[in-house]
Amino acid sequence: MAHTLGELAALLGGKLQGPPDLVIQGIASLDRATPRDITFIAQKRYARLAAQSRAAAFIVGPDQAQLERPLIIVGHPYLAYARIAALFAPPRNRWPGVSHLAFLGQEVELGQEVSIAPLVFIGDGVRLGDRVTIMPGCVLGDRVQIGGDSFLHPNVTILERCTVGQRVIVHSGAVIGADGFGFVPGKEGHQKIPQLGTVVIEDDVEIGANCAIDRGALGETRVGRGVKMDNLVHLAHNVVVGDNSLLVAQVGVAGSTKIGKGVALGGQVGLVGHIELGDGVQVGAQSGVNRSVPSGQTVSGYPARPHQEWVQIMGHLPKLPEMYKRLKELEKKLTELAAKLPEEAGE
Repeated sequence: MAHTLGELAALLGGKLQGPPDLVIQGIASLDRATPRDITFIAQKRYARLAAQSRAAAFIVGPDQAQLERPLIIVGHPYLAYARIAALFAPPRNRWPGVSHLAFLGQEVELGQEVSIAPLVFIGDGVRLGDRVTIMPGCVLGDRVQIGGDSFLHPNVTILERCTVGQRVIVHSGAVIGADGFGFVPGKEGHQKIPQLGTVVIEDDVEIGANCAIDRGALGETRVGRGVKMDNLVHLAHNVVVGDNSLLVAQVGVAGSTKIGKGVALGGQVGLVGHIELGDGVQVGAQSGVNRSVPSGQTVSGYPARPHQEWVQIMGHLPKLPEMYKRLKELEKKLTELAAKLPEEAGE
């Protein structure tokens, strides 16, 4: 689908510098763009590549407005790129209607234009909103509810009584509503604690491939509106994730931990159970958080501590062998001096 440069500028609310009737047929990176594509410069260090790019036009910030190429000037080039990429993205394939190779249980309620592909299993009492798409191999347990315009990629499992909001995307292999890890050690082994709760996924959430979101032991595990989860994230029972938080790959959150709004957890971050992270907290990759963190703080390391303190510690770490050597030398000199003191006192 082609658009003129003027149409794209109007969509972005940006300032146009160039011919409004210039036809754009796609979007690409600086080094791969063709004379039919628009590209973008989100960071100053890439501006030097503009001269070699074959792109028809550029999305830039005000600091690159001097480029002598067709431009759309916006305040946030990376966000503008995301909006234009969505415009050119091909539509997702949807099965037309309900496949006769899908199994639907009793009292299933389907909204308008629902798409259910072959080899889907849907339990009793499931409710699907308008334009929900269920791809092959998905399993929906009894009384699952899914809001309108949500999309389940192949082989997603949502177990009984879980609720998914509107415009939610769940990628392949994700499991929502498995039992939480609850056992009581005893003389004869580990007694399982029945997991009686559920999972609530609010609107506009995206859940990556092979994520695992456990149901509450009692009550619910909840993922707030606008949360984005990368692949291989695990939320244990009764975890609460606040609106618009970001959880990067391989994050693990132990039971009953509460994560505030707008929190960002870097890759492989681990959180112990029963703690709270305030709104806007940022946690560096591979950090281990073993206590609550107040709102607005940035922490890193294991155990996690204020980020600048951790950076300082890491800066000293390579110097430890030399510092240790010098310390041993100082200890030796002190021992020698201490041995001489009685001799000098006797004189």
